[in-house]
Amino acid sequence: MQEQKVAFLVLEDGTVFQGQAIGKIGTTGGEIAFNTGMTGYQEVFTDPSYLGQILIMNTPHIGNYGTHLEEIESGSIKISGLVTKKFSNGFSRPSANESLQDLMERNNTVGISDIDTRALVRHIRNKGAMNAIISSEIIDVEILKHRLKEIPSMEGLELSSRVSTKVVFNEGNSDSNIRVALVDFGVKKNIIRCLVERGCHVRVFPMHTSIKEMEEFQPHGYMLSNGPGDPSSMPESVELVKKIVSLHKPVFGICLGHQLLGLSQGLTTEKMFNGHRGINHPIKNLKTGKGEITSQNHGFVISKESMEKQVQMEVTHIHLNDQTIAGIALKNKPVFSVQYHPEASAGPHDSRYLFDQFLENINQFKAN
Repeated sequence: MQEQKVAFLVLEDGTVFQGQAIGKIGTTGGEIAFNTGMTGYQEVFTDPSYLGQILIMNTPHIGNYGTHLEEIESGSIKISGLVTKKFSNGFSRPSANESLQDLMERNNTVGISDIDTRALVRHIRNKGAMNAIISSEIIDVEILKHRLKEIPSMEGLELSSRVSTKVVFNEGNSDSNIRVALVDFGVKKNIIRCLVERGCHVRVFPMHTSIKEMEEFQPHGYMLSNGPGDPSSMPESVELVKKIVSLHKPVFGICLGHQLLGLSQGLTTEKMFNGHRGINHPIKNLKTGKGEITSQNHGFVISKESMEKQVQMEVTHIHLNDQTIAGIALKNKPVFSVQYHPEASAGPHDSRYLFDQFLENINQFKAN
């Protein structure tokens, strides 16, 4: 077995961790974040919303069940780098296609293992979100600290244009009597799958598509997808969403789509001290009073202060850990959104009913 190389993780505040190299030998940087999910690492790593982020996995063993061709949310790994306690080069699942190591090498993903991730996560929880750099090729920490200064802050960074589709494409039955136009800001495959399973003909549009072109499809409803980056750095997308809402058609926004919907209606967003990332986040539906365990991945949130000034919108869901806004709806239109991921890949299916709610809005719209 080839001898493992030393790797270094350097945080923006100067903290240094030394471990072992995993994945591609190289150097990578981005905002460091942590995910509390115990399973679903392949779906997490391929989620476009993680673009530009070095990800710490809280669960101590990563790679042990390998990777599978069907367990992807996009065509490639999207995280900038991986940090884990223990990394498995082999795998025990018979149906797996290859090891996580092989997948990371093919996707040029740099990582580090054999560090105290519990201490690292506690440090970030106390200090807040910050940038970091991983290297398995540069062993001079001072050089890495200099390189780290060149990495842009996530705040003010537009990233959706790097993951949005470049061409229009269709999914589902083209003869369906339910047509959904999906604006791709970095969509997860399972969002499309959840709509197709409900009989929708989904046409996926690049994020810069004009409202005129999307309306030529004659959609019965609009889906605003998830995606990476700072929503306040996307004025063109905010304006597009504003035009979509003005059509009075059903609209469903998820994560970044939720934030863009809020911005289009005069709300503001803010960077979180620490984001929500994992598959075990508790949400309360204020309409039903029921709790939901949800899959989440976001570092920005709609400001509660801006929501208090609104009369045309209402809060529909809240996060039970910190009382942040987790869902909103327009009072006079069939338009709603949630901050979390009801498609839940990976994650629990408590919130899949939101897709049914969207379809109910579409059926009511068609009946009028």
